[in-house]
Amino acid sequence: MKKILGALPLIIALSGCQSAAVAPAGPARSAASVVSQETVDGRTDRLVIDSPATGARRSVWVVKPSAWTAGSTGWRALYLLHGCCAGGGWDWLQTGEVAELTARLDAVVIVPEGGPMGWYADWRDGPAWERFHMTELPGLVEPRYGIGPRRAIAGYSMGGHGAFGYAARHPGVFEAAASFSGVLDTRSDVSGHRALFADYGLDTADVWGDPGSWAEHNPTDLVARLKGVRLYAASGNGTSGPLDPAKGPKDHTEAAIMRQNLNFAAAAEKAGVEVTTDFYGDGTHTWPYWIRSLKRALPVLLP
Repeated sequence: MKKILGALPLIIALSGCQSAAVAPAGPARSAASVVSQETVDGRTDRLVIDSPATGARRSVWVVKPSAWTAGSTGWRALYLLHGCCAGGGWDWLQTGEVAELTARLDAVVIVPEGGPMGWYADWRDGPAWERFHMTELPGLVEPRYGIGPRRAIAGYSMGGHGAFGYAARHPGVFEAAASFSGVLDTRSDVSGHRALFADYGLDTADVWGDPGSWAEHNPTDLVARLKGVRLYAASGNGTSGPLDPAKGPKDHTEAAIMRQNLNFAAAAEKAGVEVTTDFYGDGTHTWPYWIRSLKRALPVLLP
């Protein structure tokens, strides 16, 4: 296997993803702050946060449930993390399906930027994405929308990696976590990840250090820390399936990710960690399967 995620840039480009512009942050910032808020539609806001952790201004979209009113409190939170290489947080929202699926839930949906190749980590040489997502962002957004202590998190591809990683490294923060075609075992293909990063002029050492240190950011190695979290993992096998417009060649990205998911499931079983799996057979690394997986996962994420 050459590169486990080599097909992602083309896949995401063809899906019509759009990158959100990142405005430079001003100097001498000691704390994160909301610098602007705009209404996207009746239920969706876009906030721009000046983030010292990442050294820039970052967007986050907030989708309120239909019953939400200003000043209301006690809402649950559902964080949605995006994938790598192109696009960003808005990719989750541009079709309107997420808003429709979550309209009647008692949860506020929070969709942050995570960088095209951020990998939901505090880089050893670069932005501190984990600090942004786990400290700066909730401290500003959750009180603003009346969110209480109950949270769930989900993501696709790189975002699935981030969802399980954050849940494992921050015990007690999330009640549930879901991964859709998630990158769940980076250490099973070190050379593939190094090649992927090199394609974007990056070095895995700047993110995870040397391969001996990757375990701290590898969901399969962290699985024991997920005990007690409601988990959902979904993946296809890379063969064109019922949600693909036409029969196409094997999707080697999804096929490789399926193998990683199987590794994760085996490690979970060995550690006595319960996981709801949906290894649905035919299916590719594309949006229709991730949206379907979100719909199927909602009873686990927000029962």
